[in-house]
Amino acid sequence: MDVQAILTHIAEAAARDELIFPTTAEMALKVQRVLDDPDCSVDQLAKLVRADPLLSARVVAVANSVTYNRSGRAVDDPKSAVSRIGFNTLRVLAAAVVVRQMEGMARTPAHRELAVRLWEHTAHVAALSQVIARRVTHVNPDTAFFSGIIHEVGGFYLISRAGEFPGLLEAGHGSLLAWDDGGAAEVGHAVLTRLGAPAAVLEAIEGMWQGYLAMPPQSLSDTLLLADQLAPVESPLSQLAGTGREGVEAHIDVVLDDQTLTSILQESAAEVESLINALRA
Repeated sequence: MDVQAILTHIAEAAARDELIFPTTAEMALKVQRVLDDPDCSVDQLAKLVRADPLLSARVVAVANSVTYNRSGRAVDDPKSAVSRIGFNTLRVLAAAVVVRQMEGMARTPAHRELAVRLWEHTAHVAALSQVIARRVTHVNPDTAFFSGIIHEVGGFYLISRAGEFPGLLEAGHGSLLAWDDGGAAEVGHAVLTRLGAPAAVLEAIEGMWQGYLAMPPQSLSDTLLLADQLAPVESPLSQLAGTGREGVEAHIDVVLDDQTLTSILQESAAEVESLINALRA
């Protein structure tokens, strides 16, 4: 079976909602569903968060990061952490747990290495997206953070299934993994839909896959593209697909209100690093 046929097979299964998630990821998806209830409470959500050690640790770590702990007073329990970060950020972190668990579904050492590198890329893109949203494009920072976390979730799913399909992730076949290819895009779309990605987020991520960056950058898609190009860790799937950023400057200098994007990111370096470390927790 060639790569295109493999992608078609996986996409068709994804379209039938035949997506496999680990138990911990299912708990995180439950948190997402509770968040969709307008009557959900902090107590209800804190109880769910406590039930999952990985999600609980991630929520407390982010609540104590530079971005959310401006006062310097640390919290050490999920209820206080949820109260501090808010429901929107909790949704982000629940999605992060799903993605991180999908990283662990890789079956071979080579695929696990790809998944680890993809997670590092994802964490950088998410943190940078939040800063760029707040300082440059002025879209909702929580939405940008969430979008950055889930933008490669289809890639994680392909890595998790690659052990069943020899050749899917081999160099030389990677050009068919480009996100503008129908099969891979369909897989990504199906997994994002399963995660409950809002329509606007899904549209922005699909715009990112197309790779068109507007100048000046102003949309959520532009935010993701800038973060992707500025992330110090490149997506290993982009490299396999032959769509890496060769020839793209490591730091894009865009003049914005007498400041450059580079200077804005330098000023926000500690904040970005704090968020990345919290996501690694």
